[in-house]
Parts: sequence; C-alpha cells; structure tokens
Amino acid sequence: MNRLPSFALALLLCATLVSPVAQGSPAEGSPAPDFALPDQEGEVRRLADYSGKWLVLYFYPKDDTPGCTTQACEFRDNIFAFRNNGAEIVGISLDDVETHEAFAAKHGLPFTLLADTGGATAERYGVLRNFGLVKLASRQTFLISPDGVVARHYEKVDVNKHSEEVLSDIVALSGGG
Repeated sequence: MNRLPSFALALLLCATLVSPVAQGSPAEGSPAPDFALPDQEGEVRRLADYSGKWLVLYFYPKDDTPGCTTQACEFRDNIFAFRNNGAEIVGISLDDVETHEAFAAKHGLPFTLLADTGGATAERYGVLRNFGLVKLASRQTFLISPDGVVARHYEKVDVNKHSEEVLSDIVALSGGG
C-alpha cells in the first residue's frame, strides 16, 4: 500500500481547507459595492457617507499586527495630504468594534475603521479569504471616485509605500498631476 508522506498529506489537507471565496473584485470603472458597517465607535457607516469625496477603502487582515500597523500608520502620517486632496481613508477588517477602537487609540489613527465581522463586505469586494477555521480580508485597496466608481484596485500592496502610491493616484486622477 502506497502511503503519502505526512507532509504531503498535510499539504493536501491544507489545500482543501484553504479556499479563497470565488467572487471576483469589482472592476475599475464599475460602481463600488455598498456597505453598512459599524466603525470603531459603533456608528454605522455607509458608502453614501463618502459621496462627493475620494474614498481610500483599504482591506487588511488583522488589527495590531506588524504589516497592518505599518500600513495604518503610513495612512495616518499622510492624513492631511489626503484630506487636502478631498479624500477620506477607511480601513476594513473582520475584527470587531472593540478591537478597532483599541487599535485606533493605540496608534492615534485619525480615520475610520469598519468592523466587517461576518465578512459580507469583504466578500462583495472579492477580498475574503477562508483558511478553514479562520477568515480574513486580504490586503487590498480600492480607490473610489467622488461619484462612487472604482477608480483603482490595488491587489498588491507594499505597506511601506502604499499610502504615497494612492495619494499620487488621487492627485493625478483629480487633474493635479
């Protein structure tokens, strides 16, 4: 009887348990999917709340982890440049309101963090990843235009440079660059 080595069996098992959600992300030029999620203070926020402004909607895996903290602090450090260009920043993960509140307070984050605890919004944006017992949002960003259309989708994000990249795109798309 041929037996699979234990590491091969483990890989096979992981491959069956790890399955990204099949729904694709909204294409550039298409309407951004709506959402209604509580922020770190418990207030429900909707896509319509940002109408007339650029919206940097960034999904990230987990509050207070190294990459997610770096990314959030990069956005924090550029908040005035974003606001001067008519943009708001909103982070979304599957963490709960309390975790978001602690993360925002610990790092002085001056922007909204939304709690997508069920993962429905991450799924609509095509960024929900299912790792068997754990679901996470993958690190991706959507730049939504003032009229609610997906202007850019950043599937690959370098947490150290992403804030500058998005800001540069906002300036260029606004006709300022």
